Amino acid sequence: MKRRSTHEGSETATGPLLALSEALAALGQAGEVRAFLEDLCTPAELEAMSDRWRVVPLLLKGVPYREIHDLTQVSVTTIGRVARTLERGAGGYAAAVQRQQAATPSASH
Repeated sequence: MKRRSTHEGSETATGPLLALSEALAALGQAGEVRAFLEDLCTPAELEAMSDRWRVVPLLLKGVPYREIHDLTQVSVTTIGRVARTLERGAGGYAAAVQRQQAATPSASH
């Protein structure tokens, strides 16, 4: 297994992630992002990320964990992790939700 840097803020820890982030940001269309993710990730990784993203809007609406599980079949553990990240994470989920809502005004009504 690959060793992780013990210096989270170091250039070696952020450089590759920044490069990946810039590659994703450079893609202008959802289809391009999807193709990139399919090339980059395993099917299991894509499923895990998709599961996390599926529960975000439900958590933001205040749907209980058990009901989210029943609706999505995503584990309660994963739902809890997403909820903690929504609350104390880097703000990425919130930014993505805001951008989606801004892009589709009918979704906010």
